[in-house]
Amino acid sequence: MDTITEPLRPEPIRFDTKIAVLLRADLEPWQRLNATSFLVSGLGTRLPEVIGEPYEDADGVPYLPMFRQPVMVFEATKETLTTAHARALSRALPRALFTSDLFSTGNDRDNRAAVRAVPTAELDLVGLAVHGPKNAVDKVVKGARMHP
Repeated sequence: MDTITEPLRPEPIRFDTKIAVLLRADLEPWQRLNATSFLVSGLGTRLPEVIGEPYEDADGVPYLPMFRQPVMVFEATKETLTTAHARALSRALPRALFTSDLFSTGNDRDNRAAVRAVPTAELDLVGLAVHGPKNAVDKVVKGARMHP
């Protein structure tokens, strides 16, 4: 009698790091999308290890690489976001920020100037992206909830 064996399945890919985006809960939908796209772009520029391989479809058309792991998106109150920012700073985690002032600027130079004009403790944060070990990122976003 032949033994039927199941084909070997590759082990699931597990990550010891996490990418998280934390958004202020009172943002309009367009603001959430805008802030999220800017925030995650910052991580990819400084952390090449989070970027996977380029994509290609069955016809050989190439596409740009993306993050190699999921991005978890959370929402929180302004106070929780401020606390998360302080936690990310205290843990020296790679981070990107988005302040309310950036919704009224129209270019990168003005964005940087708007952030530079405000002391850390007075930043009107509407978004924060962090990357790091899972447990450290979990501690940063503690008190936030998954984005609906």
